[in-house]
Amino acid sequence: MRKIFQSKIYLLICFFALLILNSCNQQDVETEMDDKAYNRISELSIPAPKAKRELNQLTYHGRDLEDHYFWLKDQSYPVIDDTEVLDYLNAENRYFEHFIDSNSELVDTLFEEFKGRVEEEEKSLPYIKNGYEYWWYYKKDSDYPTYVRRKIGSQEIQIILDEAKLAADYDYFVIGDWKISPDNTLLAYTQDTSGDERYVLKVFDLDSMQYKEDVLTDVQGDILFGANSDEIIYSLLEKDRWHAKEVKVHKIGDSQSEDKTIYSEEDDGFFINFYLTSDEEYLVISSSRSEVTEIYLVPRSNLSSKLLKVVSREQGFDSTIDHSDDRFYILANDSHKNFRFASVSDIDPDYEKWETILDGSDSLYFLGLQTFKDFIVLKCRDNGLDKILVGNYSESFESVEFPESPASVALGYNPEYQQSFVRLSFQSMITPRTTFDYQVQDKNLITKKVQVIPSGYEKTRYKTERIMIKARDGKDIPVSLVYKSDFVKDGNSPMMLYGYGAYGSTISPTFSTLRLSLLDRGFAYAIAHIRGGSMLGYQWYLDGKLEKRENTFNDFVDVGMALIKLGYSSKNNISISGRSAGGELMGAAVIQSPELWRSVILGVPFVDVLNTMLDESLPLTPPEWEEWGNPIKSPEAFDLIKGYSPYDNIKSEDYPPMLVTGGLNDPRVTYWEPAKWTAKMRHLKTDDNLLLMRMNMGSGHFANSGRFGRLKDYAQEYSFVLRSHGIER
Repeated sequence: MRKIFQSKIYLLICFFALLILNSCNQQDVETEMDDKAYNRISELSIPAPKAKRELNQLTYHGRDLEDHYFWLKDQSYPVIDDTEVLDYLNAENRYFEHFIDSNSELVDTLFEEFKGRVEEEEKSLPYIKNGYEYWWYYKKDSDYPTYVRRKIGSQEIQIILDEAKLAADYDYFVIGDWKISPDNTLLAYTQDTSGDERYVLKVFDLDSMQYKEDVLTDVQGDILFGANSDEIIYSLLEKDRWHAKEVKVHKIGDSQSEDKTIYSEEDDGFFINFYLTSDEEYLVISSSRSEVTEIYLVPRSNLSSKLLKVVSREQGFDSTIDHSDDRFYILANDSHKNFRFASVSDIDPDYEKWETILDGSDSLYFLGLQTFKDFIVLKCRDNGLDKILVGNYSESFESVEFPESPASVALGYNPEYQQSFVRLSFQSMITPRTTFDYQVQDKNLITKKVQVIPSGYEKTRYKTERIMIKARDGKDIPVSLVYKSDFVKDGNSPMMLYGYGAYGSTISPTFSTLRLSLLDRGFAYAIAHIRGGSMLGYQWYLDGKLEKRENTFNDFVDVGMALIKLGYSSKNNISISGRSAGGELMGAAVIQSPELWRSVILGVPFVDVLNTMLDESLPLTPPEWEEWGNPIKSPEAFDLIKGYSPYDNIKSEDYPPMLVTGGLNDPRVTYWEPAKWTAKMRHLKTDDNLLLMRMNMGSGHFANSGRFGRLKDYAQEYSFVLRSHGIER
């Protein structure tokens, strides 16, 4: 795959009309593109930053690994105070800001379009939990929601969490999780004010409206209350490492140093997680590594009792568990990669006593479950199409019928174990997010909420479809597309192609108000459901990892070429975008076939794969060896990763315009990965196409916080794409 196709000059000079969105009155106007519409956007008038080159050479398995930008990793990390490093990052930001300033009118137009599609005073659907009704709402112009509750039978509304007020003193603010105690008197929440995902836990007394003295640091994010309301369950991050090794129980009023450890993970390669069963009887602690999950249970009412291991890592399969009445219900891929659905008595949950309810199959892929008092719900994917199954523990399961397919369907928030309905979320690439309550007894879908788009939206103006594209090895790759109803497949239209392809995560065909700004300017938008994700089942994921990793990159490039042949777009008229592991995909795709793409957005890109997998001091590296391979121990893994690692394969040739983003405090994809990619690309590329890097100096993996802050980020990114296609307004 690392073989680079010979660059070819592709010039297409034409005039054509595009419909663009007027954010003020939503009327279509025609914009005529000039003769330079197919020319790439060039570097700015001011000099681009140049990072110094300083050779660092290491040897593994008799193989030399040279890196001239190793110095961009601050050697005091996670403290980042190297003046030379910071000076370079700031220089890149100034260069980026020059582009934004030069295109401020377009950025502002896009931002107003995005904002115009946001319901400024949006209110959530209420839900019932433990005798109270809860909901949230946004105040006009507020970046953050306010959470409130009302006791059933009362008219008094109590503000329990005002995010806007809490965020007022910070440039970055995110609530990781919040929970109400079982006795309804306490609120516990976690907050992150730097983007490093190292949370602080606080406890608020809802009766006195005063904070407790308890302030816990180095919390991973998620929290739960014990059954008696004076215990809080959390995971503790290691000092200077973004890896939780312990599940702790904090007794309110005690110091954090006195907190009891109820589970400790000794293997750096495993991630720990915890949750309550739907009936809130058991705390589930899972420790997982790629395809293997180990599960422990402890009664919520007695967190100090001995943990019960129900699934061992030595058994070597993935699983999840829930509980109802006197039985555990389990999804496990022990007998089929797409999982089976089974149950077992909670008195003796020995593996040998598991009873299969639904067998696994090649077509039906089980994704999740939730138990209720009188029924159980399964989330599945049937031949790549989302599906919800509902059963009553004694009869066969029935599929919920939705109004449209293909679509994205998900279990909504259903906190009450005893209820007569299940709340479901539904959307497609042309249908705004809709919330249904499915009445189990009547088998009816009741519409509870439809996403409001204040500036207006007419579904009939757009079309969506799913097609299958054959990859170079013969596999059929699903592709979801959306475009204007008058779209013509004559090859003249610009396109945005998105992909991810890792960890089994699937990019579903969801609705996006942001995307409308591209569609209304004549773009087609496509999502490539490539291997490495799990659109077509668990094997689809396995076929894109480890020694099969290059399938992911090949699939994406093959999708792009096929879309050109089918007339959806043309060569050098497709912009591509991906984030994180999807940023790795972007790097690999642009190196394999640079001549195909009009522009590339590499969002917080995992592009320095080999160096990262060789650095076991990074807390996220050992768990990732199961995904990518361990180049420290295996020369074969070293050669494999080096063969596709985007950073290691940059060559001296022409590349399309690129926008690279990063976050200084990002614990997932460290800041030096996008920085090193940008520096090396600047040195080696032979073109004068625009290369930008936006390094957020006060956030992490998810860039700006707040709903409008993130819209500003997207406005900048979309302006880069539009300018790359010669569109200036």
